Amino acid sequence: MKTTSLPATSPAASTLNAFVRFVQLKSIRPRSQDAYLSWVRRIAQHTGVACASLCTQEEVLGFLHHVQQKGYEGSTVNQAVCALRLFYRDHLGRRDWTCWSQIRIKRHAPLPVVLSRGEVKQLIGAVRETRFRVAFALIYHCGLRLNELCRLRVSDLDAARGVLRVIDGKGGKNRQVPVSPGMFSVLRGWWRQHRNQVWLFPGVGRAWKEKYGCQATALREAKEPMSDSSVQAAMRAAILTSRLKKEGITCHALRHSYATHMLEEGVSVRQLQAYLGHSQITATIVYLHLTEVSESRASAALQQLFGEVIHGTGGLPWHEAKAAAPPAAPAP
Repeated sequence: MKTTSLPATSPAASTLNAFVRFVQLKSIRPRSQDAYLSWVRRIAQHTGVACASLCTQEEVLGFLHHVQQKGYEGSTVNQAVCALRLFYRDHLGRRDWTCWSQIRIKRHAPLPVVLSRGEVKQLIGAVRETRFRVAFALIYHCGLRLNELCRLRVSDLDAARGVLRVIDGKGGKNRQVPVSPGMFSVLRGWWRQHRNQVWLFPGVGRAWKEKYGCQATALREAKEPMSDSSVQAAMRAAILTSRLKKEGITCHALRHSYATHMLEEGVSVRQLQAYLGHSQITATIVYLHLTEVSESRASAALQQLFGEVIHGTGGLPWHEAKAAAPPAAPAP
């Protein structure tokens, strides 16, 4: 958690510090801890009270309504509800409050942005720096999330078994993802360029030139992994260089593309669920709607069923099933 404790100079600070300890004892993930504390601070600012513990149930409901009306995504509204429910109900013990059941969260689930195989190749080929080219290739090759990629350690690679271990992924889960021999060869070549003993993608920091003189030394001596923001900036540059016009291309689009292309190659949905680290198979099934193979198979199946079932059935206007002639040109 970024802020583990606050100066205990007021009752408000004491309350927040107690809440920090409360969420840490529950082993809530650090990023969620930061988000929960942020929502507790925001409701105090919104209602104008010195401490969030002074808010009434009506004020909490009013704040949640404000958040909902601001047009935030359903996941953000849900995060606010979870944070404040944890603070008021579980931490402060206000279990008689009923405001949590009065808010309905609308969730929008747009289809993921998926690149064709040619578009993935075009995008990765447009990356200039080797570290980012390898990073994007590995995201696509293993279906990694961005933060999973950046936190990969050299010890997470198991070439003998042909797998990559994702430790403490989303939801705190661990998983193993297969890696091809060719990709292992690329990763070995990349590691030989920096030889950092801990991180597969070490971060150089902003002042690496002044401190180390050359990037290779900066990478070798780095104590922290590559940042998410640096990879996102490289992705934006690659999109411009590649001249791809598709909307919504991000690092996560490479993960979506991996999932879709794996299904096209015949990998089962259950197996893909394990590779992606999805808790629910419904999150994986959405990629079935995006595969070109599934669409072609659906067309073939429809034609097969038409021939087996509908063809030969009496009473149907068969002449109308033929391709329509193009419309005649209008008379001059």
